[in-house]
Amino acid sequence: MSFLDLLKHRRSIRQYKEEAVSKEALEAIVEAGLLSPSGRNIRPWELIVVQKKETLEKMSECRVGSAKMLAGASVAIVVIADPEKTDVWTEDCSIVMSNMHNMAHDLGLGSCWIQGRLRQAPDGRTTEEYLRDILGYPKEYCLEAVLSIGVPAVHPEGRKLSEVPEHKVHFEMYGKYENI
Repeated sequence: MSFLDLLKHRRSIRQYKEEAVSKEALEAIVEAGLLSPSGRNIRPWELIVVQKKETLEKMSECRVGSAKMLAGASVAIVVIADPEKTDVWTEDCSIVMSNMHNMAHDLGLGSCWIQGRLRQAPDGRTTEEYLRDILGYPKEYCLEAVLSIGVPAVHPEGRKLSEVPEHKVHFEMYGKYENI
């Protein structure tokens, strides 16, 4: 499958079968994250891999309305960073998330990006505070996001290029449209 085909067919998956993700697949997903580029090669991120069902169930309450899929996931990868290392830590961590998201799809797994930064837990704490209390990461580290991963229970259809809003592409200046 070409990379463009992968992007057309990758969809966020929120329902998983009760099957474990293999050790080899998990290693490949983590490696895809670790191999991500970063500004000035600083790599400010840290990854927390969570596989215990009890912890995943607790984590599923980390965000208002958007993290319930963690309870059914086989694994989650939490991406945090030290913001003192670089002012582009959010961008660097987003690349890590994207690479792991795409790697999961390439391996036939489903995944979903659960935004954590600047989000709230139902109990009034921030998602970051909620997850820090569960996972014990240092106060100086900031949460970017969580990637839920599992064997997909559903397989949504891929996207077609005809569905992509081509008017979002401007040539030479804003408002000038052409066909690529």
